[in-house]
Amino acid sequence: MPAITVDDVLVLPRLPEPDPTATRYRPVRRLAKAERGFEGEGFPVRRAFAGVTLPELDPFVHMDHLGEVEMAPGEPMGTPWHPHRGFETVTYLIDGAVEHQDSNGGGGRLSDGDTQWMTAGAGILHIEQPPEQLVRNGGVLHGVQLWVNLPRAKKMSPPRYQDIRGKHTGLLTTPDGGALIRVIAGDIAGHTGPGVTHTPITVAHLTLEPGAQVDLPWNPDYNALVYALAGHGTIGAEARPFQEGRLAVFGEGDALRLTADRVQESRAPKLELFVLGGLPLREPVVQYGPFVMNTAKEVQQAFEDYQAGRLGVIPAQHLPHTS
Repeated sequence: MPAITVDDVLVLPRLPEPDPTATRYRPVRRLAKAERGFEGEGFPVRRAFAGVTLPELDPFVHMDHLGEVEMAPGEPMGTPWHPHRGFETVTYLIDGAVEHQDSNGGGGRLSDGDTQWMTAGAGILHIEQPPEQLVRNGGVLHGVQLWVNLPRAKKMSPPRYQDIRGKHTGLLTTPDGGALIRVIAGDIAGHTGPGVTHTPITVAHLTLEPGAQVDLPWNPDYNALVYALAGHGTIGAEARPFQEGRLAVFGEGDALRLTADRVQESRAPKLELFVLGGLPLREPVVQYGPFVMNTAKEVQQAFEDYQAGRLGVIPAQHLPHTS
């Protein structure tokens, strides 16, 4: 699992030692299992938030775990051009490569550890597809796509694209060096990530060595969600068993306890966790397909605007050639 790594984590900044008399570890409120499905033109995903209510996820709406899959030549698939309005898509690529283009001029190629942060806002069209080399030769694809809701006051903000290279991710470790913490957005113990957000959130990718434990400081005003990308261990101070494809929803507190089992499988030698949380918006949410709004009327308007071409147009160089 490439992502961003360092040769010696002990040179990194470290989390503070928790104060056992003052730290309030968050209890695990719910454990959920991701459901398997297909996205776009047929690539396999796990619906990471399956069975979890929107109030528990707020300000997040949806997350797909892409892979980890080894694809044969000709198997890699993407998505056709499609619209979005009212939220942000965050695509974090751990392994493999994906190319992105949007109707606002944004785009580029994501590879190991890169993040594409697209604010759809008032409306945008975009496409995601594997590069030609991956289609021709096959290969591994692994990542996540997260949907972050926008508050009512910012749903019609201008679209924005952030191309976040993996090398710019904030890096730190635990007091004993047993884990690598990559901060993509927000902050952990004062260490910030490069993602610029419309809502107060924190997003991070943690790699725990076998037997390692992380006591992660967490904003007490945020919700807290942890998804297992690979490996197995325990979650919470109560040590609930946890493994790949599971989501933990935490209760209140100011720290998360995350522990990797001492023995891992050869195909997943470390515990890989995607950790996220934010300040809940506590606003009505109406989601239908690619639109996330506050009312059904606003969703209907989004469909009408899309059909009228008001959410953008496909750039001419990406239109199919006609004779």
